[in-house]
Amino acid sequence: MNTYTEITTLPQWEDVLQQSKEKPFLLLKHSTTCPVSAAAYREFTSTETELDLYLVKVIESRPVSNEIESNLSVQHKSPQLFLVANEEPVWHTSHWNITQTNIADAIQHHQV
Repeated sequence: MNTYTEITTLPQWEDVLQQSKEKPFLLLKHSTTCPVSAAAYREFTSTETELDLYLVKVIESRPVSNEIESNLSVQHKSPQLFLVANEEPVWHTSHWNITQTNIADAIQHHQV
């Protein structure tokens, strides 16, 4: 299982987004009450990658979740996974499409 950093504050999110200018990252918006999100969480944490992994719990950290929606200009869904580079979502998906295979394909396709 890969380790991730949980983002719980707006300053943390702003820092991570800024860092994407230098290094892309994966971000999972996760609902702790949803079984579909639990399955996505397992796929996300089982993916082999050198990218930094971040997680936002959408219920517990609602302001951060809302800011991500605003900054990335992608309507909120959960679970929702983003591949972010240069402060832009170069790929995103949600629900049952969050799989190790899809994540690996996105990373390879975007050569990050």
